[in-house]
Amino acid sequence: MSEKVWNILDEPPEEFYDEHPELPTVVARLLYHRGLRTQEEIDEFLHPDYSEDIHNPFLFNHMEQTVDRIFEAIDNDENIVIYGDYDADGVSAATILHQTLEAIGVENFDIYLPHRETEGYGLNKKTIESFVEAEADIIITCDCGISDTEEVALANEKDLDVIITDHHSIPENIPDAYSILHPKIEEEQYPDQTLSGGAVAFKLAQGLLHRHKELDQELNSKHSHEAMEKWMLDMVAIANVADMVPLKGEARTLTKYGLVVLNKTKRIGLKKLFLEAGIMEDDGTLKNEVNSGTIGFQIAPRINAAGRLNHANVAYKLMTTDSGVEATDLAYELNQNNRNRKKIVKDCLEEAKTQLEEQKNNPVLFVKDKDWKTGIVGLIASKIKEEFHKPVIAMAKNGDEEITGSGRSIKGFNLIKSLQEIPDYFSTFGGHPMACGFTLKSQDKLEDLQNELNEKFKKQTGENALKKQILVDAKIDLDNIDWELYDILESFRPFGMGNKKPKYLAEDVEVHSLKSIGSKGNHLKMQVKHNSSKIHNMIGWNLCSDNGDKNWCKLLTKGDKINTIFEIGVNEWRGNRNLQMTIKDLRKTDE
Repeated sequence: MSEKVWNILDEPPEEFYDEHPELPTVVARLLYHRGLRTQEEIDEFLHPDYSEDIHNPFLFNHMEQTVDRIFEAIDNDENIVIYGDYDADGVSAATILHQTLEAIGVENFDIYLPHRETEGYGLNKKTIESFVEAEADIIITCDCGISDTEEVALANEKDLDVIITDHHSIPENIPDAYSILHPKIEEEQYPDQTLSGGAVAFKLAQGLLHRHKELDQELNSKHSHEAMEKWMLDMVAIANVADMVPLKGEARTLTKYGLVVLNKTKRIGLKKLFLEAGIMEDDGTLKNEVNSGTIGFQIAPRINAAGRLNHANVAYKLMTTDSGVEATDLAYELNQNNRNRKKIVKDCLEEAKTQLEEQKNNPVLFVKDKDWKTGIVGLIASKIKEEFHKPVIAMAKNGDEEITGSGRSIKGFNLIKSLQEIPDYFSTFGGHPMACGFTLKSQDKLEDLQNELNEKFKKQTGENALKKQILVDAKIDLDNIDWELYDILESFRPFGMGNKKPKYLAEDVEVHSLKSIGSKGNHLKMQVKHNSSKIHNMIGWNLCSDNGDKNWCKLLTKGDKINTIFEIGVNEWRGNRNLQMTIKDLRKTDE
């Protein structure tokens, strides 16, 4: 563990502390480094208010004409196709629009989610032709479409109006769509650029519900317009966390309220999924509060597993079904897909690592296999990136000719920007700074692509880029950690991208006692003292394993002084609650 670089964030200017004397110093520091400088920003972050902090959907440049077009379609009995994506964000977006169109009385609409293996990401020309044959009039994309210039042009030729709702990186050429709802477009006036695909779809849902209420029409729902809007927030929370958008501003407020709804969701499909995942008891009570971690590690992987190994329709049907029997079957299928996904990824990782020896000096790692499913190459890339702390491109053959790849990056290396600088290599590509997906135009370009990305990495990054780093939010005196501070820090939830769980540094901490715990004795439990005789509890997972970096149970003894980076949490045992620090890294003070 001691090989990591500890990066301690700079101290905020003294005037910032002076402007906020009511805040504990450590809290003020955390807020400052999350870019929250004004009282208004701080209040919104610590105390988000749905009635005040959710923007009017009609602030989108094209919202008015989009809503007008959809209501025109209702009046003219036109056919609408919602075109989604196969991941948790896309499934959530499609679910939100399905629920909304159904409620406002659209009778002629269909949902289409592409097959990852055979159709790939985004619109494709063959599918558009099939929509024309089915006499569709409007395509509404969810979580895709902004890169599909040629496909939208084909739709225009066929008199199909395309409404794009998306949030992915903006390409050089923007499609000539009927309308575009995308917060990152240069001329867009919408105040929040960090929405997920599901959240953008939700803004459209809001616009449609607002217009429907203005027309004094009744919903095909037992809920009022306002209630229905809020009951859909469970899917927004899943989308925001699963797609790892920064949880700041409106995205944070939507997620915070969405988690409240998710904990009492009325979706029979989600309840059955909770049972399969071990989140819920058989009597319907939750074992623990559903939070952003529950979404990231338990809910989203199961939704994603549908599109990775089979078809995303399984997840979509689960989110929209009203049948308990169907929901039970679909939830079981998703859970089995997820188990199979784990085994397949484990087997593929073993093969991938055999390819890395000859690349050990390269900053960007490339792995490929003709037998890998394209749906799991992103997971392979992610696992290798975590282990080796290097950008990784994992690839598989899609059919006889095409190579489909997925990339994961590290801080400092913008993957999508790098791909945008060499567009001639790809027939399709898209993504974010930290992740990308692509299809190579030709297998002959693979070696050149490797060389290009390795060179771009060297130009973009500094010499410490490949060292594992821990960002430390603040130095802290352990004696100042109490329940009052803990309660304020809990206001920082939900944690996620742009608002990671804070990490603290305590220096010259004295080991008072220590022991190994767990069935294999792999975990370190310590009591420590800092600047007084007060005792503090610390836990370090897998810090007493001989297979780890260091076995700290053998290296430490009572009276040793350590520096440690940790997170603040609570240990609950047999009705007792105690503050406990979870160790993320440690060193002996004299090292």
